Amino acid sequence: MSVEILSVSELTQQIKNGLETLFPQVKIKGEISNFKRHGSGHIYLTLKDEGAQIPAVIWKTTANRLGITIKDGIDVIAEGRLEVYPPSGRYQLICTSITEAGQGALQQVFAELLQKLAKAGYFGAERKKEVPAIPETIGLITSPTGAVIEDMSNVLGRRFPSARVLLYPVRVQGSGAAEEVAAGIAFFNTTKNKRHRPEVIIIARGGGSLEDMQAFNGELVANAIYHSAIPIISAVGHETDLTIADMVADLRAGTPSIAAELAVPDTIQLLWNIDNCLSRQERVLKAKLEGTDRHVYSICNSYAFNRPPLQMQHFNDRLDSLVVQMSRTITSRYNQRMQLYASVDQQLALLDYRKTLDRGYVLVRNKGKFMTDANKLHPSDNVELVFHDGTLPAVISSGDF
Repeated sequence: MSVEILSVSELTQQIKNGLETLFPQVKIKGEISNFKRHGSGHIYLTLKDEGAQIPAVIWKTTANRLGITIKDGIDVIAEGRLEVYPPSGRYQLICTSITEAGQGALQQVFAELLQKLAKAGYFGAERKKEVPAIPETIGLITSPTGAVIEDMSNVLGRRFPSARVLLYPVRVQGSGAAEEVAAGIAFFNTTKNKRHRPEVIIIARGGGSLEDMQAFNGELVANAIYHSAIPIISAVGHETDLTIADMVADLRAGTPSIAAELAVPDTIQLLWNIDNCLSRQERVLKAKLEGTDRHVYSICNSYAFNRPPLQMQHFNDRLDSLVVQMSRTITSRYNQRMQLYASVDQQLALLDYRKTLDRGYVLVRNKGKFMTDANKLHPSDNVELVFHDGTLPAVISSGDF
């Protein structure tokens, strides 16, 4: 079997094509050695471990974006692609990113979980609950020893000593820390004892490395915070530290002491606000009363308000006048009638037949009728003779009629 004869360039090109196709993207963990920054800005170095080494290159544009300081002797995780360089007949790693080995792994896990929770809506502002302005009971999840609990107790006691603080002691780093923190959140949310159910929960610990705060960068604590019905303030690490617990929590505080300040109002400021509100209310009420009084006074003195009484007085005056007028009219008409009656009475008196009888005349009444003609009487008719002082019976005898 004959073997094809290749030139050095041909063989190198085949190796290049195969190697670069087989390893388009790799991650390599190793120690940096032979570090050199070229005048062009490119960085050349070697990655090595106990059994092998590989040259690597970081181009200038990538080197400017690195978040770590490259130097000999540090363990890193380099990500990039393999490249064969034909002029020197060697392969090398073209780096696209470099992180410190221990920190890099944690940051990778952090980034992946961050992306997962963001996609699930854990960081959405619309789901965050409002922290009560004046809580009566505060749940505190932290280590029972150390400066954190002491600092927070001092702040809470100084600002709002009437608040009840319930401590749920936990480990804040190391094995089992995440489980204890999640259990503390669950306890405060599920307890049947109303005195043990706070209105706000503070999760706190002091500063530390990324490894120290790993319990607060895990999914277990993130889920516990997300599903808590009680608002949670997260105060993990220092001002510059940012954990997943901080981002999921309803409120993030830069330090535990700041968390204590955010959880409760300042009593002195609160009392001042109350006094100021009372004073403002008193001023507003006084102004309203004075305004109302002026309004009532204006109404009482207005023409529209006083017109009915004026009209009533006018009607009363007119009524009095009419009464007087009617009284005069009635009296006048009464006097006229009395005079008329007197005149008629005099006339009637003159026509009274009894006056005539007084002068000696007699009336003859037959069957209840006065007789004025003699020819209407007949002999033997029984009649009555009416005198001025009485009546006598009589019988008509024969005679000339």
